[in-house]
Amino acid sequence: MVREISAGGVVVRNKDGDWWMAAIELPGEPAPALETGKRPGTRPKPVLCLPKGLVDPGEKALEAALREVREETGITATLVTKLADIKYVYVRSWGDGERVFKIVSFYLLRYESGRIDNLTDEMRVEVARARWVRLEDAAKLLAYRGEKQMARKALEYVVERAEI
Repeated sequence: MVREISAGGVVVRNKDGDWWMAAIELPGEPAPALETGKRPGTRPKPVLCLPKGLVDPGEKALEAALREVREETGITATLVTKLADIKYVYVRSWGDGERVFKIVSFYLLRYESGRIDNLTDEMRVEVARARWVRLEDAAKLLAYRGEKQMARKALEYVVERAEI
């Protein structure tokens, strides 16, 4: 079984007394009408995720998380704390169809600068859109169980420690 090591970030900011989190929408393909029962060309519900990606050779997990956040959202952030590692197995839907054991280190990050969704054209292949979502709604909106857990941990952390 192949192993992959990735890192990502839960980027938060407090605006007008509310906590917000940066999230990305994955590109969706228009679904044929016969498959969905909808009009041709309509898009399925967006898949909302946390910014994350593979740790490059020689790179530390935190460095990868900060880089992935910058590349996938257009914003820069600084470390607050490490949240946790999530582990899961998936089957590649491309190429060899191999099973992959994946570990993703997630960090709680504080927004520093930049405009969300300010992405390069090349990044639009991976990310349809980056946007702010209310942190208290994030666990309901995110697509994947492990990422929902990270959003809950981030919310707990900021509620307990208003000073961040």
